[in-house]
Amino acid sequence: MFQNIIKNISRFVSLTAEEEKIYEDLLTLQTFPKKTHLLREGEICQFEGFVKEGCIRTYYLDENGFEVTLLFAVEDWWITDIDSFNNKTPSKIFIETLEDTEIYMLTPETKEELLQRVPKFERAFRMMMQRYVVTLQNRLVKTISQPATDRYLEFIKVYPTIPQRVAQYYIASYLGVSKEFVSTIRKRLANKQQ
Repeated sequence: MFQNIIKNISRFVSLTAEEEKIYEDLLTLQTFPKKTHLLREGEICQFEGFVKEGCIRTYYLDENGFEVTLLFAVEDWWITDIDSFNNKTPSKIFIETLEDTEIYMLTPETKEELLQRVPKFERAFRMMMQRYVVTLQNRLVKTISQPATDRYLEFIKVYPTIPQRVAQYYIASYLGVSKEFVSTIRKRLANKQQ
């Protein structure tokens, strides 16, 4: 049952059987139906979650009330509002399931207990955070410097299953383009493959 999340953490640290058991005992597996808001703007984020199955997106509302997708989280990805979770500040984002989703959850209390009982998780979470920051930095640079077509191609590399799983307007809001552009580029790419 915990294979994927243990494998995910094992990329960063080696765990003994006892440490794995502590980790498993502190995790809770929760199921959420499609279109469930796990977090809304203004709330304090009370979870760090590892997606066992499903698809989630984080987004915010711009000054005109339009949804801007920040990221997608699918199987084997972590999801949270880092600032809100760590600093107990009101969230500026929404986290919403786009499919029926199963998530292993840590609360602030269970994460703290995990870090105290198995200190090597400090290293694992630090390394995950570093990877996340690099991903965000690369996304920011590409959003500013790349043409929209290149951004779409990069998106497909990072999220190969997303175009079959979510509506085009979510992808468009992630890329900062119109849904018509996404439709056009998908058709153009499909014609090249024929």
